[in-house]
Amino acid sequence: MKRINVVLLGLCLLFQHAAIADEGMWLPSLIQKLNIGDMHKLGLELSAEDIYSINKSSLKDAVVALDHGSCTGEIISSEGLLLTNHHCGFGEIQEHSSVEHDYLRDGFWAKTKEEELPNPGKTASFLVRVEDVTDSVLVNVTDDMDFDERNAQIQKNSFIIQKDAIEDTHYDAKVQALFKGNRYYLFVYETFRDVRLVGAPPKSIGKFGGDTDNWMWPRHTGDFSMFRVYCGPDGKPASYSEDNIPYQPKYHLKISLKGYEEGDFAMVMGYPGSTNRYKSSFGIQYTMNGTNQARIDARGEKLEILNGYMNTSQKANIQYASKYARSSNYYKYSIGQNKGLKALDVIENKQAIEKEFTNWVNANDERKEKYGKALDLIERSYEDTQDEKAYEYLVETMVRGPEIFFFSYGAKGLYQALKSDNTNRIEANVQQIRSELDEFYKDYDARTDEKITAKLLKVYNNNVTQAYRPPFLDKIHSKYKGDYQEFVSEMFDKTIFADRSQLEEFLDNPKLRTLKKDNAFQASLEVFDMMSIIGAKMNMTADDLLTGRRLFVAGLMEMYKDKKFYPDANSTLRLSYGTVGDYVPRDGVQYSYYTTLKGYIEKEIPGDDEFDVPEKLKELYYAKDYGRYADEDGTLHTCFITNNDITGGNSGSPVMNARGELIGVAFDGNWEAMSGDLAFEPELQKCINVDIRFVLWTIDKFAGATNLIEEMTIIQ
Repeated sequence: MKRINVVLLGLCLLFQHAAIADEGMWLPSLIQKLNIGDMHKLGLELSAEDIYSINKSSLKDAVVALDHGSCTGEIISSEGLLLTNHHCGFGEIQEHSSVEHDYLRDGFWAKTKEEELPNPGKTASFLVRVEDVTDSVLVNVTDDMDFDERNAQIQKNSFIIQKDAIEDTHYDAKVQALFKGNRYYLFVYETFRDVRLVGAPPKSIGKFGGDTDNWMWPRHTGDFSMFRVYCGPDGKPASYSEDNIPYQPKYHLKISLKGYEEGDFAMVMGYPGSTNRYKSSFGIQYTMNGTNQARIDARGEKLEILNGYMNTSQKANIQYASKYARSSNYYKYSIGQNKGLKALDVIENKQAIEKEFTNWVNANDERKEKYGKALDLIERSYEDTQDEKAYEYLVETMVRGPEIFFFSYGAKGLYQALKSDNTNRIEANVQQIRSELDEFYKDYDARTDEKITAKLLKVYNNNVTQAYRPPFLDKIHSKYKGDYQEFVSEMFDKTIFADRSQLEEFLDNPKLRTLKKDNAFQASLEVFDMMSIIGAKMNMTADDLLTGRRLFVAGLMEMYKDKKFYPDANSTLRLSYGTVGDYVPRDGVQYSYYTTLKGYIEKEIPGDDEFDVPEKLKELYYAKDYGRYADEDGTLHTCFITNNDITGGNSGSPVMNARGELIGVAFDGNWEAMSGDLAFEPELQKCINVDIRFVLWTIDKFAGATNLIEEMTIIQ
């Protein structure tokens, strides 16, 4: 009986069951077929056509993939006004900030369109349509093909499908594999390239609670920022120009001030980045001991050094704010995920499913022939994970950790041109490096990078076997007696890449011998050579792993043919549905489903980087000046939770009520369910959202940006 219960629990982690309405990141194009009945039972008042349609405007036309899926945004006015998270706009806010105009500290609000700030490279993509093209992708693909032959045919077919889909249009198209390569869908997008910053609260609101509150409930964070999508005078996407005009969307979301109650229907649409809920027990073990542990070991050291430097001055804080935020987010995530995977016995549950799968396969000769090798291929791919472990640590300690190696490696093209004495190539590479100097050195402190480099080289050496160490690490032990700081200090003192003036002087008259003697550049070559060596070893088992995963998922879908399966997230538009509600994280503790401004005040630590409260916010709070944004209970709600299924990429996603009206903006998951990308936990998984009324109150009462309020469609 105990074994059966374990299997059933494991199945809940993998499959959507009719009684669990909150699990699943569904393709909106399929909800008529799979979900609309369950959604109506929960309270939805819309039709499937109201949500996704290619014949008329629908909710999908208001949901935007920012930067091709790194975050989500929603259109909230007929003039292209876009709402997303503060942390999704953090890089742009930081980029526009200076000591004189510190938008991170003080916030930014454009009172006219002329004051809105351009952001080169930022994009906003709207989904035009989705089409199941599995049959076309698999034309001429046969079971007797090896991996390379199969992949080549799929790539050839996909290219033709993409090309035909966007012929004579300005759209983008991409064929993407779902269900580990068992189904293929065509996604067609319209991508806009002029996206301007419109507004952002100070980080004392937008990032209130900082790293301490990250991934935690209860929250009191006003995690939002605002942009505007611009197009050419013809209404089509265009690069930034003063002649561009605000985009007039096919659909924009109406905003509800009516709030929500426990049990109310809630729907999220967005672009979740990546989940791996069909990952095997072998893969879970590697994620915990490889990917996550490398992040924890490396980023813990890095963040401590960054924090020390950022506390030295306002300039330092601005310089590294975005870099710190990017690094810290998944540092804490990895800690929480490992903890959650252990607490929920995910490996054991996966193993139980795999045992059931094996028994099902072996009970039938035809199934054994078709799926019998699936788990064997996966298991063999994880038998020796030393190369994968080395790769993870190399990325965290030398590629993403210090900046000196990645930046100096950018001179490899110049190095090769100098070796061949090719004048044209030399000049082209010099110009390429020059074009990157402003961006790199604006937010770079060499002494801080030096400290990070010394610490992280030691982390790599202590966790990776001798065979995977770049030669310069041996030099540290032989010539420098294992003194990483001595080696790194000398390297930074002598390299041309740590100082802009020295690099510019070199670029004026580049010499091969300079790069040959530059230890930072030479070390970077060794780092990326080792990356290639490890990558080649990993590729030896990659084909088997991918084949095994495809067969395993295909078998599961046949084994449980009456179940409704949803594909893992892959930065394509998805919908999740559920309800507003509280939860019990542990014995004796029950969390309410919403927070108020009172809790914001209660958390105040004057002068603290994470919990300082703006004076104006306190004035408004004590005056109870909430205007029309107060709840029926007279309080100003700040955040609320639902049981919607989300992950990274869903940041900024609209949270909508039963009528498709905007009630909040999703920005986080909860600590107790950090295993969610690998195994959904229906009793604990929560989606943390900023209340739209808190957003509007901040814009209106706190910032006085009534020009933005006036262009929204607000339902009282």
